[in-house]
Amino acid sequence: MRNLVILLVIAIQLTACNSKKREEEIKATQTDSTAVNTEKKAVQDVLVYEGLLPCADCSGIQTVLKIDLGNGTTEGQKFELSSIYKGKSPEKEFVEKGNFNTERGLENDPNGTIFILNWDKPVDKQSYYGYLSSDTTKIYMLDRDKKIIKSKLNYILDLKK
Repeated sequence: MRNLVILLVIAIQLTACNSKKREEEIKATQTDSTAVNTEKKAVQDVLVYEGLLPCADCSGIQTVLKIDLGNGTTEGQKFELSSIYKGKSPEKEFVEKGNFNTERGLENDPNGTIFILNWDKPVDKQSYYGYLSSDTTKIYMLDRDKKIIKSKLNYILDLKK
């Protein structure tokens, strides 16, 4: 009986040692995957769209829209919209910065995304861009009704980063 108790104690100690080693392996793996996820997230947190939008009295508006997704809260979501009126003398860069919010659904695409720039300001200070879920590499400048502008002119910016 005494031998059985000793064997049982030894067996418990061996399994306890193995489980501690296993826990350390799991923690190391979780740390490694967290580091990889953090690196991926840092790269993907800022979307940069660029393009030449139409202009009534110049050769085009060179536009760069940077969307910083931040930490996922509305307070962390920032944008920067840079515009250079080409063919104007002097070519001056206009930079607008602020907060944005998103809405689901663009046109007939329930999974499309609309970005409301300056959502926390009066409606006349807001501007709208959006992409369809089928092609997130192109973002459309939208009209005041949050619809894609139907025109022969190009109101599309392309994803660069």
